[in-house]
Amino acid sequence: MIAARSSSVGRGGPEEHSRHRRQSAASLAGHRGHRNSQESTRDSHVQHRQGALLRARKAFLIREMETNWYLKLCGRAREDSVAYETGMPYRNLGKSGLRVSCLGLGEYFYIKKDVAEQLMTIAYESGVNLFDTAEVYAAGKAEVILGNIIKKKGWRRSSLVITTKLYWGGKQTNTQTDSQYTSHLSGLKGSLQRMQLEYVDVVFANRPDSNTPMEEIVRAMTYVINQGMSMYWGTSRWTAMEIMEAYSVARQFNLIPPVCEQAEYHLFQREKVEVQLPELYHKIGVGAMTWSPLACGIITGKYENGIPESSRAAMKSYQWLKDKIVSEDGRKQQAKLKELSHIAEKLGCTLPQLAVAWCLRNEGVSSVLLGTSNAEQLTENLGAIQVLPKMTSHVVSDIDHILGNRPYSKKDYRS
Repeated sequence: MIAARSSSVGRGGPEEHSRHRRQSAASLAGHRGHRNSQESTRDSHVQHRQGALLRARKAFLIREMETNWYLKLCGRAREDSVAYETGMPYRNLGKSGLRVSCLGLGEYFYIKKDVAEQLMTIAYESGVNLFDTAEVYAAGKAEVILGNIIKKKGWRRSSLVITTKLYWGGKQTNTQTDSQYTSHLSGLKGSLQRMQLEYVDVVFANRPDSNTPMEEIVRAMTYVINQGMSMYWGTSRWTAMEIMEAYSVARQFNLIPPVCEQAEYHLFQREKVEVQLPELYHKIGVGAMTWSPLACGIITGKYENGIPESSRAAMKSYQWLKDKIVSEDGRKQQAKLKELSHIAEKLGCTLPQLAVAWCLRNEGVSSVLLGTSNAEQLTENLGAIQVLPKMTSHVVSDIDHILGNRPYSKKDYRS
């Protein structure tokens, strides 16, 4: 009986092993099938995602082509699409064909590189195409930072309007044998090298130089434009009479006249932009690009209760600003700003936004340059675009009543 059981076990052993092998093979095949099924599902998902991305990219390109075709058909520029997406209005610089965003970015390169990049990115994505600098900002480092950021971002040069300023009436850095003509031609070449650009859109002659004949200045700027280093030239801190002289010289000698004047303009500084420049615009086509819309921070309202330690006026180099704020006129200005804050509250905006929108409501202003040191300030100031439609004649009249400084032009006297 023991032998029989042993024989039975011996005969049944191979069959049992064979069955186990078949079961294991089936199980393994099942696992492989399941794994293949999972891999197939993943591949299907990947292909689906890739297909979706390709379809989205194709749809985007089609929209781009349709947009460009439609804009071209309507005789519109690419900026019109940007204006639609961001709400940023664009205006001609004077009577030239150069289109600039009504808000530009300037005087922000004294800060750290990463902050400057952040500000430029916010501005660019908000529709700003105008970036203003100067050869003397941070001793030339400002232009270096600007050029590096543009190169890093890979922004199309044609989508930017870059302007810089040469100090014709500034400190001499050349030898005594060089003329201002030669000095500032080399100065612009240096600016282009620092910015890594082939040209700027506008070069400004900052402050007229009494030691240089007007004809020499106009010839230098004409040469710069003819050489392709700049598309236009303008003036900064020039009087209306000096600008008119430059225009007359240009017409007399068949040279190129200026197209724009950079001027200070804010609630407490109005005469030049509201009376003198409009006459020049209608007579010779010179537009206005304005700066300091918040009067070096005075219009922000932060000096209402004194000079904060962290403010610009607390710095030694800005003693003149502190003296201005604490003066009798400064105290009167703060009282007027307190009244203006009530108007801002009714319009649902901040006092700085009201001040910037007030500058923009002037149709003679091609662009307002914003000076800012952080992203929060820039975002707030850019919000003035939404306040602009609220600047009705009634609101402007209320502001004029509070300020009491509205200048009167010849047209006002005639009426």
